[in-house]
Amino acid sequence: MSRSLPRLLAGAALLASLSIPSAFAAAPAHRVILFVWDGMRPDAISAEDTPNLLALGQGGSYFEDNHSTYPTFTMANASSFATGAFPGPLGFYGNRFWAPGTTGLDAKGQAVEFQAPIFTEDYQVLRDLDAHYKHELLELPTLFAAAQKAGLKTAVIGKSGPAFLQDYHEGGLLLDENTALPLSFAKELQQDGYPLPARTANTYDSRQLSLRDNNDAPTEQGKMLTLKDGVTSDATAGSETTPAASNAWMMKVYLEEVLPKHRPDLSVVWLRNPDTTQHMYGVGSPEFHLALKAQDELLGQLQAKLKALGLDQDTNIIVVSDHGHSNIAGPRDLFPLRQLNDGRVTGVDNDWGYSASGAVRLADALTKGGITAFDGTGCIYAPVMSGLRADGSQLVPSRYDDDGHLCGKPAAYTTPSYKLPETLPKGALVIASNGGTEYLYQPEHDATLVKRAVRFLQSREYIGAIFVAKRYGNIPGTLPAENVHLENAARGPDIILSYAWDADAVVQGFRGTEYASMSNERGEHGSFSPIDVHNTLLAAGPGFRNGFRDTLPSGNVDVAPTIAALMQLQLPRAQGRVLHEALTGALAQPLEAYRVQPSELRPTQAATGLTTQRIDGSTLPASNYSFVLQLKQLESDGKRWTYFDLAKPERH
Repeated sequence: MSRSLPRLLAGAALLASLSIPSAFAAAPAHRVILFVWDGMRPDAISAEDTPNLLALGQGGSYFEDNHSTYPTFTMANASSFATGAFPGPLGFYGNRFWAPGTTGLDAKGQAVEFQAPIFTEDYQVLRDLDAHYKHELLELPTLFAAAQKAGLKTAVIGKSGPAFLQDYHEGGLLLDENTALPLSFAKELQQDGYPLPARTANTYDSRQLSLRDNNDAPTEQGKMLTLKDGVTSDATAGSETTPAASNAWMMKVYLEEVLPKHRPDLSVVWLRNPDTTQHMYGVGSPEFHLALKAQDELLGQLQAKLKALGLDQDTNIIVVSDHGHSNIAGPRDLFPLRQLNDGRVTGVDNDWGYSASGAVRLADALTKGGITAFDGTGCIYAPVMSGLRADGSQLVPSRYDDDGHLCGKPAAYTTPSYKLPETLPKGALVIASNGGTEYLYQPEHDATLVKRAVRFLQSREYIGAIFVAKRYGNIPGTLPAENVHLENAARGPDIILSYAWDADAVVQGFRGTEYASMSNERGEHGSFSPIDVHNTLLAAGPGFRNGFRDTLPSGNVDVAPTIAALMQLQLPRAQGRVLHEALTGALAQPLEAYRVQPSELRPTQAATGLTTQRIDGSTLPASNYSFVLQLKQLESDGKRWTYFDLAKPERH
């Protein structure tokens, strides 16, 4: 692997310290483009795969200690980018959460089963939820609303769900993988010869807009290439990056239509690479490197277009990821890495093999532990990622539903259906499966059941940190959800857990593995691992210092307040800070104006008397459980901000 950006920048000299402004002074307004590389790890920046991104960071400001909002999901961080705030105060928990009582359709025009936890990467689902919450989907004001109120033009391009969330009140232009808004913009694209996302037809009445016969499907996503079992990802694939064509088309529309004709003051361009590719094939896979190159090419196109339009000197480009990304894998002593040959899992190769473990069906584990649980998902067949032992045997045997009475149709499965029944029984848990972190809801808020469930989770080695709603008080071995900005009495889950992780385990040359929700994919995020938490942030343009390496902790929650300051907008209820140390002119402050204090937080008492089990059912001698939350506190001018680095279990 090539030298990473942090190492390449290590020798860069800091600019001379600037004096602290006596008062907050307005800076000249410049155009801002926020370019989100979904799931981009900082250590994936290289001269080979991302030369444009590398050069941008070297020439501008690079934030070496940036933090994703926990849980490290796309939609949770999309809400932070939208508002500068955290999920609890916002009342928004994406990616998947439980909002029973909501009704409506999805982008396909199909009725949504809101009785089960709902996946929110869908503009129409977000519209439904906004209506359910009386048009306060996010309980704090957004950056886009502030910009539009000030008379600025806005545009959002990209990934379904997080793009729409930036402007969910629909005050500007939007093009995502499912639609184009408003109607006048959709018609403009058609008139200028562009096809529309195929599902745009579901957005409008046919009398308002109809797709042309040759419209095709410009944002259609390709299918994951699998092994010969038909379900497990083939991590050795290296033919074409799945989202690349869709991403390229959306960037083309932005560069050829939106940017030159509409000249938006504030843009968000949110594209799926490398995240979708990492999910499917894993970090470090051949497809992963193709995804990075494809994304970097689009950055180069953006820079070239700005220069051609004469906008390069008047535009601030901020490149950020919503989170890092880890490979899904269990411990190597139970599940060694494997070679993949000719579409099959073959011999052990702990040096350059691929994972064959790490997926957890929590509803299945709880049910077997005597706790009724549902996750809203039917039968799952995951013969490899649920675990292949050293001898090659499956941890979870494959079975077959001959008559469909379990799975709804005859099919192979490794875990049965845990769909919610029409009437949810009392004393049940509803699980919103989210990858590296799970949300557990107990509708009756039964404290005895919640404590029992927590104790079960603490006894499983594959569980990391556990947080509980404030209503349950001090449960041994837990911290209150409000300690990590996740408390919301009306909308929040009862239990929040991060799966266990190993930041030092290496797969395909990249550090970081974690347990995750059951699937056949190879990459995930969402956990409290430092690999998921520490993400990419860099910026360049007239508002940012040149050749600057920011050693202070920063976070995705700081992006919106910083953009607001650059554009002279008010965002008074944001919880993040303005990144003054990286800015120029009257907004600048020196690094010396800040003080960083590392700290740790633990539950007031540990859980004791446990029988601790590994995922294979074997026991460990540990009988006590607690965890540590490592953080940094940043202080300046009487204000304090907290950045969470990781949370990991402590078992004795």
